Amino acid sequence: MSQVYYLVRSKNDGRYLTARIDDHTSGYLLLFNESFDALSYLNAHASDLANRLGVESIPSTQLGSLLKRWSFVGVGIVTDPLLPKIDFLQHS
Repeated sequence: MSQVYYLVRSKNDGRYLTARIDDHTSGYLLLFNESFDALSYLNAHASDLANRLGVESIPSTQLGSLLKRWSFVGVGIVTDPLLPKIDFLQHS
């Protein structure tokens, strides 16, 4: 059985919410363990944009292909959406 993660995606252009180190990389895809964590993150840090963003689920088995398709550096797993506290993992 695979882990399910939740991600935030723009309703306008389909781009994912990421953490970026600089403007030259596509960054780290932000993942949440629960959908309510993603919604809490949006309410705390982007409440003015929340109506333009949606929360989607993805099984961990599909993460590798998503990271490759969008050329993400890795993932950032949000462990506390209010602070926020994020554990970054680089994709190899």
